[in-house]
Amino acid sequence: MAQTILIVDDSESIREVVSFTLENAGYNVLVGIDGKDAMKFLDGKTEIDLLITDLYMPNMNGIELIKAVRENDYYKRIPILFLTTESQRDKKMEAKDAGATGWIIKPFVPAKLLSALNKVLR
Repeated sequence: MAQTILIVDDSESIREVVSFTLENAGYNVLVGIDGKDAMKFLDGKTEIDLLITDLYMPNMNGIELIKAVRENDYYKRIPILFLTTESQRDKKMEAKDAGATGWIIKPFVPAKLLSALNKVLR
């Protein structure tokens, strides 16, 4: 059965590129437009194998979302990758402290995204 990946980003173009890349690679994709929107999938009933989140979003940012996921017993072990730019070094540490598994540098190429997933998905 295909693994399910939740993508959370307030940028429609990023969501489209990531969704397209993952769907073409055979993954099921769920999409949230910000952290608050993503919480509807984190209901303890939806099977999610990986979360990919942006950092800067309205309503609930990536760090807040990572913390919320890590506080939820049902999802506390899922890998979390966050999208970042090269210049956000301090944010990488903050996200790691919050419970992120790793990060993907934007702008990314599909092959890099898929290789990052292969490293963290079991």
